[in-house]
Amino acid sequence: MGWGYRKSLRIGPFRINLSRSGVGHSVGGRGVRYTRTAHGRREMTFRIPGTGLYWRRPLSRRRPRTRRH
Repeated sequence: MGWGYRKSLRIGPFRINLSRSGVGHSVGGRGVRYTRTAHGRREMTFRIPGTGLYWRRPLSRRRPRTRRH
């Protein structure tokens, strides 16, 4: 297992995440948070505060509609 790096800067409800992979950001509160990772993935995280339980949902990228013939 190699070494890693992660640093998080908080400014109110905003969080900037610095890692070896790059820079990501997130916004939200204790219950719901929207995240954009350093790799460009988007996800929503829903938490139940005080329990340690959470559910993470990836947000798909919108693709242009293709016409069916």
